[in-house]
Amino acid sequence: MAFEKVKEIIKEAPAFTQLSDLAAERLGGKVLYATDDFFAEKENLLKPTRGIFITDKYTDRGKWMDGWESRRKRTSGHDWAVIQLATSGRITGFDIDTNFFLGNHPPHATIEAVNITDADAITDWDTVAWKEILPKSHLDAGSQNFYESQSNEIFTHIRLHIYPDGGVARLRVYGEVFKNWDAVSTEQEIDLAAAINGGKAIACNDMFFSAMGNLIMPNRGANMGDGWETKRNRTPNNRDWVILKLSHPGVAERIIVDTCHFKGNYPDSCSIECCYTANDTDVLNDTVEWSNLLPQTKLSADNEHEYSKEINTPNTITHVRLNIFPDGGISRLRIFGKIIK
Repeated sequence: MAFEKVKEIIKEAPAFTQLSDLAAERLGGKVLYATDDFFAEKENLLKPTRGIFITDKYTDRGKWMDGWESRRKRTSGHDWAVIQLATSGRITGFDIDTNFFLGNHPPHATIEAVNITDADAITDWDTVAWKEILPKSHLDAGSQNFYESQSNEIFTHIRLHIYPDGGVARLRVYGEVFKNWDAVSTEQEIDLAAAINGGKAIACNDMFFSAMGNLIMPNRGANMGDGWETKRNRTPNNRDWVILKLSHPGVAERIIVDTCHFKGNYPDSCSIECCYTANDTDVLNDTVEWSNLLPQTKLSADNEHEYSKEINTPNTITHVRLNIFPDGGISRLRIFGKIIK
């Protein structure tokens, strides 16, 4: 089948895909090594969005492909790549995505994992005490291949094996961030909402243009799509909202609301509420008592808004609700403070 006539094969995503992608490049994941990436670079494995296809794009090595692709193996063995997770975590499942790899995808894959603290000292990845967490599994061409992890241990690195060679567009490693809070001082300022620390976006009323999870990604937004943006709302006095679960109970001392790249579509104003609960269900059912953390305040286009004196600091909080009036886009939300143990 000609490449230009191929349509994506889309499968229903399992529930674990709602968890954090621990390997995501934008979160800090890295591909450290691959046995071969002759046709397409190993770093593509962790790029955001699914791989794309450009019909007439070629390189001096052959057809340009948006993924990791090794050459056709003419010797014994198989190819593999080592990925450093953005943060240590418990892995729940995988998406081994062969999007647009059709006559050149690997028919099988396995995944191993390890928890190590000094990867820089490793000179031979074959000497590492890997643990298999995904046995040899079939891969469909041009498709998302979802599999559950066979271990709930804490890992820092994984190794993707493909048999015997070929191309994988993306690898997603879904799970829960693990952070050793015993090593964090109660006097240390930390972004309590940051995904890298274990913060989560758990609900919103609208994310028509871009996902709520972008709010707590590292760095400033790369573009207007790298934020949380709601559709235009024509209802008078409308309020859009998103709820974040903080990485650890704490006290908020400084807040940044960043409208980076949002110029003709930033919200007119925002407010932030907070609560304390050990139960996400109560938050999702709106049976908690919300307190005013940041009063409604005006926003401006493409700008970092920092607040400290304006904050009504309660004792301890676990969740925040960002309200925007009437609609629009926010690039990042930072809730800096100190943890309470």
